[in-house]
Amino acid sequence: MRISYDAKVDALYIEFHPLVPGTAENKQLTEEVIANYGPDGKLAGLEILDARVVLAQKANESSLVFQVQSLPAVAMANG
Repeated sequence: MRISYDAKVDALYIEFHPLVPGTAENKQLTEEVIANYGPDGKLAGLEILDARVVLAQKANESSLVFQVQSLPAVAMANG
């Protein structure tokens, strides 16, 4: 997973898996949130416009800070 933020346009992108350019299908979830799906129909990324407002950040901050915690391993049952 990759998270990128463009302070100039206040847009955040969360990429779950990369897509070949031109293959994404976009679905607008709200005015500020757009979901990108791959040709397989799986969610590939989320774009958040007006990210400071949507994520309730202070207007004078030039960056967003995220803390990523590792998730516990999930045991897979056989059969």
